[in-house]
Amino acid sequence: MMKLIIDYAYTRIVPVTSDNVEELLAAADQFNVMGIVRACCTFMESHLCVENCIGIYKFTEFYYCPELHHKAQTYILQNFTDIVKASDEFLELSFLELSNIIEQDKLNVKKEDAVFDSIVKWIGHDQESRKNYISFLFPKIRLGLMEADYFMNNVKTNDYVKNSEECKPIIIGALQTIYDLNMHGPSTSDLSNLFSRPRLPFAILFAIGGWSGGSPTNAIEAYDIKANCWVNVTGEDESPRAYHGAVYLNSFVYVIGGFDSLDYFNSMKRFDPVEKTWHQLSPMHSRRCYVSVTILNNLIYAMGGFDGYVRLSSAEHYEPEANQWTLIAPMHEQRSDASATTFNGKIYICGGFNGNECLFTAEVYNPMTNQWSLIANMRSRRSGVGVIAYGDHVYAVGGFDGANRLRTAEAYCPISNAWRNITSMFNPRSNFGIEVVDDLLFVVGGFNGFTTTFNVEYYDEKKNEWFDANDMSVYRSALSCCVVPGLSNVQEYTVHCDHFFSMMQTE
Repeated sequence: MMKLIIDYAYTRIVPVTSDNVEELLAAADQFNVMGIVRACCTFMESHLCVENCIGIYKFTEFYYCPELHHKAQTYILQNFTDIVKASDEFLELSFLELSNIIEQDKLNVKKEDAVFDSIVKWIGHDQESRKNYISFLFPKIRLGLMEADYFMNNVKTNDYVKNSEECKPIIIGALQTIYDLNMHGPSTSDLSNLFSRPRLPFAILFAIGGWSGGSPTNAIEAYDIKANCWVNVTGEDESPRAYHGAVYLNSFVYVIGGFDSLDYFNSMKRFDPVEKTWHQLSPMHSRRCYVSVTILNNLIYAMGGFDGYVRLSSAEHYEPEANQWTLIAPMHEQRSDASATTFNGKIYICGGFNGNECLFTAEVYNPMTNQWSLIANMRSRRSGVGVIAYGDHVYAVGGFDGANRLRTAEAYCPISNAWRNITSMFNPRSNFGIEVVDDLLFVVGGFNGFTTTFNVEYYDEKKNEWFDANDMSVYRSALSCCVVPGLSNVQEYTVHCDHFFSMMQTE
């Protein structure tokens, strides 16, 4: 280690490997050689995985690596369910370490069942010495958020719980909370009750702009999936825009094209959700209202649309590093009001309007050959459709067939080149937002044939069923949605933020 440190003093180069990184970091920390410390931290960060993240987190408690320490902790919270399944290190956590993890708001679990199961697994690894910890760990679970059946059949009847006198009042309190939530639904006061306090979501669904009350709106709402609640996060700098596209790429939200009731835009602007600032970027080659957008290989693609005169078949992509748009091969069809998604390294665009009729055609773009190919036609004509990759299929949802707004939805299998119908939505809609959050397909707002709507519902492919989610606070169609994962300031886009401000006002 000393030789490596001396070599580094002369060459500013140090070979960091899996075999030497821990010993090298310890030596560099002792002699305050911060260049080597940084190199070791960078190496460890790039090798973080479910099997080693707990070990790295514990290791960084002994040395000055604040960034790596924070990143390892964040990794544990974000990947907790996978770590419990696959990591031997999880079983070696101390009681205090496990307690500290499961009480965090930022713990990323789809259901609280996973937290209970993790405690049972941890105790089972050393049952005799750990079983008495159940009464301390049990209240760290958000028990009120569990389904009543699971609580009654799996939690209340568990031997560790049953054999603990201290758990009995906790069970009574949890049952009361489950009953209250089922009867009255959540309220902001639930945030002070740890049994029912929702965790912070890993990903936030943004609903941006749209057409509301006869004109474009600048409204931005953020959906907190854990609390099933929309939070208004509209800032002062947002300008109204409708029939635009929105995507998330490398820490930024990009808003592309659109219409403000006067101008058709070729502009694109970028939003930083941490700093909450907007920046104008290079314009597209064409003005594109009713544009279709998606991300592929770290490039933003914008396809079709309406430039104020004609429906477009042209398409282009944007490279963020160069701040430059480049035209790609045109599509086979003129398409405005279509929708696009990325699946298995290719772009799929479906439906739309060509100036004369609503389309049921769809095509796929291969970036390797810069070519579009027509695929099987959808079963319905769909303009103002929502298209999204979900599971192993490309879904086309809702839209307008030339006569009616549609409730129907269909799924495309690229292997068989065939569409199949899936369960219909509760509500007909066109020109709505569509995204996948936590393995659920959300549709947001839109026009139902009579009026714009604030209604939101989601589809679970495992159950082949639609479910209602909470409505937005703003009625709107022609909006665009995107999902932003892993925000460091996620609390500012959730119900926790609303609660914090209401507490401040009361005080």
